[in-house]
Amino acid sequence: MSKPNPFRYFKTSPAIIRLAVMMYVRFPLSLRNVEDLLHERGIEISHETVRFWWNRFGPMFAAEIRRKRVDHMRAGPQWRWHVDEVFVKINGELHYLWRAVDHEGEVLEAFVTKTRDCKAALKFLRKLMKRYGRPEAIVTDRLRSYGAALRDLGGSDLQVTGRWLNNRAENSHQPFRRRERAMLRFRRMRSLQKFAAVHSSVHNHFNQERHLYSRDNFKLNRAAALAEWRQLGAA
Repeated sequence: MSKPNPFRYFKTSPAIIRLAVMMYVRFPLSLRNVEDLLHERGIEISHETVRFWWNRFGPMFAAEIRRKRVDHMRAGPQWRWHVDEVFVKINGELHYLWRAVDHEGEVLEAFVTKTRDCKAALKFLRKLMKRYGRPEAIVTDRLRSYGAALRDLGGSDLQVTGRWLNNRAENSHQPFRRRERAMLRFRRMRSLQKFAAVHSSVHNHFNQERHLYSRDNFKLNRAAALAEWRQLGAA
């Protein structure tokens, strides 16, 4: 039995919807920037339409990308994870965005909490291990919440700390920070969690690590990622 077409009630072409969602989530553009860029291509839509499309289809596209990647990653052993948290202000109040990446820089999970105590770290690590399994090592900073949470999970031997060892996790915040500035920050914790999850999946999908490949291979990988994106949500 085929799944229902998610675009069935929309008059706009699915290709245009996918393009608008990709431009808004992937690049540091505002809603009106996307509206102007589509106007240059002869596509007349409102910035509120872009907002509606990304809220409607962004999580769906991200879930489809994540499902394929999780199945692929669970098939092999997990070597090393890098875990870090970053401060995010919502209406002047500090919140914490926890992020985990693997040894290749793939964002595994993004999780928003109001605190960064043991309870928050434990909830984040449990969610991470439930989805991906147990790694051989977890690189963290010296925040005590990680050690306490890993002791509760029986994984004290997994924790690795050291100067500069967690640079991969620190660098993984940069694309999100650029995107955050373009959006003029967030106003609700729910909106932050939603966008962080969608942005992580889309970033993983298009991150080709061009410094590791020749130009020809990079172009092939980029074309394959774009072709796969154009099939998201297909009935």
